[in-house]
Amino acid sequence: MKFRVERDVLAEAVAWTARTLPVRPSVPVLAGMLLDAEDEGERQRLKLSSFDYEVSAQVSVDVDIDEPGRILVSGKLLAEIVRNLPPQTVEVSTDGAKVVVSCGSARFTILTLPVEDYPTLPAMPALTGSVLSDAFAAAVSQVAVAAGRDDTLPMLTGVRVEIEGSTVTLASTDRYRLAVRELTWTPEDPDVSAVALVPAKTLADTAKSLTGGAQVSIALSTADNGGEGMIGFEGGGRRTTTRLLDGEFPKYRKLLPESFNSVAEVQKAEFIEAVKRVSLVAERNTPLRLAFNSGRLVLEAGTGEEAQAVEELEANLEGDDIQIAFNSTFLLDGLNAIESDVARLQFTTSTKPAVITGKAADDGTVSDYRYLIMPVRLSN
Repeated sequence: MKFRVERDVLAEAVAWTARTLPVRPSVPVLAGMLLDAEDEGERQRLKLSSFDYEVSAQVSVDVDIDEPGRILVSGKLLAEIVRNLPPQTVEVSTDGAKVVVSCGSARFTILTLPVEDYPTLPAMPALTGSVLSDAFAAAVSQVAVAAGRDDTLPMLTGVRVEIEGSTVTLASTDRYRLAVRELTWTPEDPDVSAVALVPAKTLADTAKSLTGGAQVSIALSTADNGGEGMIGFEGGGRRTTTRLLDGEFPKYRKLLPESFNSVAEVQKAEFIEAVKRVSLVAERNTPLRLAFNSGRLVLEAGTGEEAQAVEELEANLEGDDIQIAFNSTFLLDGLNAIESDVARLQFTTSTKPAVITGKAADDGTVSDYRYLIMPVRLSN
């Protein structure tokens, strides 16, 4: 194998592929990155791949190839080397069981791994539909924030993806909050109906990294339709697949209240800054107390002989006055996720979940993002 490519092009491709490399691979070859230089006549391409039996990543870039070939090298080491090369043309060539990476006056020699032992990457399932890449990345980031991080409850570490025709609904919960987002996409089959539970971290990383192209293609294969339970994403020359999670996701729709006794609206930026300031005195897991009444919101933290903080903001309130307390981190996650300049908080009682959305548009349409948050019970 021998090829040449600009440092920045190679560095970006290697770094993206290396994201999914396992920290503690079950077998040594899974720490490797597969480099496949193919001369297709009209086009010379380098394909970089990684796979750990759960998540695969693959990207193709244009290179100048002198000798096609296929090698496996340590992905983390290659990423470190390429990232630190000078901004010049990089030449990569094989020398027996070694790979030589040259750039300017820098020259690195690294050992190859046995390419014949590397597992075959999974094929992409059949295309299910496509969505605008920026819209998809924004929607996933809004929902992934509420996913659980406790691996003993794997079904809560995922994002539930529900597909019904031209609507995709994303939902996640860690039992203390719930995030739901709906978005429109273009399905291959207008009558498609499918459900998948996708690892939240993989989905968030993938959505964020596929904004280089205008569209993201989504390919879903579930056990229900004879597949292996896999979802694939492709866009901007990059492709990722991941196995789906098993387990029963909570029936989240019944958690969303249908009516409210109080609705408050607060300027989001001011609210976020006030929450950050008042929370400075709150000990770990100490709740932030909010009191809404006509025309104002009072935020408080700290009690008794501890440090205390109080701040007051303007707020519009319809309905009953209410006093309620939240985990400040969870509250900030919800406020930061809404896209409107005005945060809309909907309450039933001080002991039941509240729903945070952006302010509804003037045409009366319902917000496509809802963030439900459990209150913290205050001791009397």
